[in-house]
Amino acid sequence: MILPRRRDCCAPGYSAGRLMAEYARERQTSGGRATEADMAWTWRFEAADGGETNPSVEPEEFTTQGDAESWIGEYWKDLLEGGVERVKLSDDGGTELYTMSLREALDA
Repeated sequence: MILPRRRDCCAPGYSAGRLMAEYARERQTSGGRATEADMAWTWRFEAADGGETNPSVEPEEFTTQGDAESWIGEYWKDLLEGGVERVKLSDDGGTELYTMSLREALDA
């Protein structure tokens, strides 16, 4: 199964975490080689112009989507102050799960 790009993955009742849990469960039961525990999760950090930028807080290695999301929840304000405007979460296969505006989170 190739995980589809979903812009609406975080809609009520269908979170990105649920989507990935279903994906991992399918891989485990179908005899697939990779599970969520085997995956790496990465954030891409973007400036206001959309170009990639270096974060003011160095991210760690994330072995679960939940760890990656918890980290961004802890450091998003520091990242915004350091010039990061948007972040994108991807799995190690390069599948982008979603984009989040840190500025919009601040204004919310």
